[in-house]
Amino acid sequence: MSDILWQPSPERIHNTRMDQFRRFINDRHALQINDYPTLHQWSIDQRPAFWAAIVEFFEVQFRTPPSTVLVEGAQMPSAQWFPGASLNFAEHLLRRRDEHPAVVAIGEDGQREQLTYAELARHVAGLQRSLQAAGVGVGDRVAACMPNTWQTLVGMLATTSLGAIWSCSSPDFGTQGVIDRFGQIEPKVLITCAGYRYAGKLIDQSAKLNEILDRLPSLQQLIIVPYARPEARVDDYQTQAEVTLWGDFSRPGGEPQFAAVPFDHPLYILYSSGTTGVPKCIIHGTGGVLLTHLKEHGLHADLSRDDCLFYYTTCGWMMWNWLVSVLAIGATAVLYDGSPFHPGPERLIDLIDQERISVFGTSPKFLATLEKAGLQPRLSHDLGSLKGLISTGSPLSPQSYDYVYREIKQELCLSSMSGGTDIVSCFVIGNPVLPVRRGEMQCKSLAMAIEVWDDQGRPLIGDKGELVCTRHFPAMPIGLWNDPHGDKLRASYFSQFPGVWAQGDYAEQRPNGSLVIHGRSDAVLNPGGVRIGTAEIYRQVEKVPQVLESLAIGQRWQDDVRVVLFVRLNDGEHLDAALEQQIREVIRANTTPRHVPAKILGVSDIPRTISGKIVELAVRNVVHGEPVKNTDALANPEALEQFRNRPELG
Repeated sequence: MSDILWQPSPERIHNTRMDQFRRFINDRHALQINDYPTLHQWSIDQRPAFWAAIVEFFEVQFRTPPSTVLVEGAQMPSAQWFPGASLNFAEHLLRRRDEHPAVVAIGEDGQREQLTYAELARHVAGLQRSLQAAGVGVGDRVAACMPNTWQTLVGMLATTSLGAIWSCSSPDFGTQGVIDRFGQIEPKVLITCAGYRYAGKLIDQSAKLNEILDRLPSLQQLIIVPYARPEARVDDYQTQAEVTLWGDFSRPGGEPQFAAVPFDHPLYILYSSGTTGVPKCIIHGTGGVLLTHLKEHGLHADLSRDDCLFYYTTCGWMMWNWLVSVLAIGATAVLYDGSPFHPGPERLIDLIDQERISVFGTSPKFLATLEKAGLQPRLSHDLGSLKGLISTGSPLSPQSYDYVYREIKQELCLSSMSGGTDIVSCFVIGNPVLPVRRGEMQCKSLAMAIEVWDDQGRPLIGDKGELVCTRHFPAMPIGLWNDPHGDKLRASYFSQFPGVWAQGDYAEQRPNGSLVIHGRSDAVLNPGGVRIGTAEIYRQVEKVPQVLESLAIGQRWQDDVRVVLFVRLNDGEHLDAALEQQIREVIRANTTPRHVPAKILGVSDIPRTISGKIVELAVRNVVHGEPVKNTDALANPEALEQFRNRPELG
C-alpha cells in the first residue's frame, strides 16, 4: 500500500461523473457493476451497448439515426461505427448560446481575451460565411499555421461546421516541416499569423510564409491574422491566392449553420512526428473523435459544465485537438500561447489561480523543470480550484509523482496518460475513482481492449512487452491520406500482429490493473539480447541532482549492443569521473547491471521534436553515421551535431 499516493474518498467517488455513469449503466441494463475493473470489462465485452450509452449519457444528437452501433469484419481494421448516422462536430461544441465562458486565450505578453459561448458562435458564423464565399465545402481542406489563440479555435469550428477538414501546425515549424505536411493534403485555404512571440522575442513569419506559399499551388485563399505583427499588410505576401486580413475576412454575427456529415466523415488530418521520413497524414473521423473525447473529458477527467480545462500545447500537437473538445461538455477551455517559463517558471502555475483551473495539463519535462527550479506551489499559490493534474508526451517519472504530492497539492488526482496522434486520444488514462500509485498510469481507458503481449502474441502481466489493442474502437483513424487501399495504414499499425493494433510502446501491466510505459518499442535497447526500455534508465538518472536531462541509445559494438548515455547537466556542473560513477551506481542499485551505460557523455542540448519529445532514433542514426531523414521535424536540429563523430564512441 505504500506506493499509493492518493486515494479518493467515498464521497468524492460518488460525486464523479465516472461513478454516475456506472450507476447509469446498472440502471439501463439491470446490472450490478460495483467497481472500475468490472465496468471496463463490460465496456469491452459489450462495446455496442457501451458506445450507445455514451451517446445517451452525453446527449449526442444525430441528424439521422444509425441503423446499428457496430458492424465488424473478421479482424481489424474492418469496422463501421454507427452506420447511417449523420451529425456535425462543431454543432456539438457550439450547442450552447449563453454567457458562460467558452474560451479564455492568454498570450505570453499577458493579453487576455475571453469569449462566451454566444460570442464564440457569432465569430464562427462570421468566418463560416466568408469560407463558404471562398468556395469551401464538404471535404475541402483548411490548413492553419497558427499560435494557440481563439482565432485558431474559431477557424477549426467554422471549417468543421461546413463538413470541411481541418489541419493545423504551429508557427515554430520550419518551412520544410510545413510543406511536408500541408503539401501532401493540398489545402484550399490557409490561416496563418504574421508573427508570434516566444520567450520574450518577436518572430516575424513573413519571409518563411512566402517560401511556404510558393510551394502550395492548391491555395485559393490566404487569411492573415496579424497577431504579434499588427502592422502586417496584404501586400507582404506573394501568392496566386486571394489574401485577406482576418479582421476584413471574418465579420462576427448571426447564427452558424451546420452541415450534417456521416459518422466516419473526415474531421481532422494530424501528422506523425516525421523524424524518420515525411510525416504520415492521419485522418480522424467526426463521430469517433466526438464520442471518444466526451468519454475522456466527461468520465476520465471528471469535467463538467462549471469546470475549466487547461493544457499547455501548441496547435501542432494532438493535445490541442483534445483540449478544445472540452466545449462539447460545456466547460471552459484555457488557451495559452508562448513560453511556459516566461518571464519565470511560475508563469503557468499563476494561471491556475487566475482562471480557477480545475484540471491542469502539462508534460513530464515541465514538472521536472519546476522541481529543479525549487518551486513549491502549495506554499506560493492557493490552488483551491485544482482537482486534477494530467501529464502526457512521455512517461512521468516516480520522482515527479513525489514532487506533485509533496510540493503542489496532496488532494489531487494525478493522471499520467498515454495514447497519441494516431488515435487523437488515450489508451491508458487517469481515473477519478481509482487510487494514484507512484510511477504508474491508473488504468486502461473505457472500451479500449488493451493488453501487453510478448513477441509471440501472448498476454503478459508483470512483464514487459508490446502495448496492443485487440478490439475495434471508434477513435481508430479512418485512413491515411493518399492511401486508397489502406496498405500504409495496415503496415503502420497491424503488421506486427495481423488484425491487432500495435501502438509501438514498450509497456508493462501491473497485477493491480495499472500500467507503466517503458519507452518506445523502436528505441528499446538490446544489450546482450535483453530488452531495456529507455524510460527505465531515465527514471534513475533523474534522481541525480546534477543532471538536467538525459538520452540513452544502443550503439552497435563488437557484434553486440552497448548502452550509451548522454547527459545534459545543470549550469555550473561538470561531468567528471566521480559524477559518472554516481550515475552508474544509481542505475545499478535500482535496475540491473545490464542497464548500466558503457559510456556516459556530456552534451549541452538534447534534440526534441516540436512537441517536446526526445528523439532517440535520430541520435542513434547520427552516432552510427546514418542519415537523419527529416531534421525539419525537430525543434532544435542543430543539437544533433554534438552526437556526430564523438571520438569516445569510436
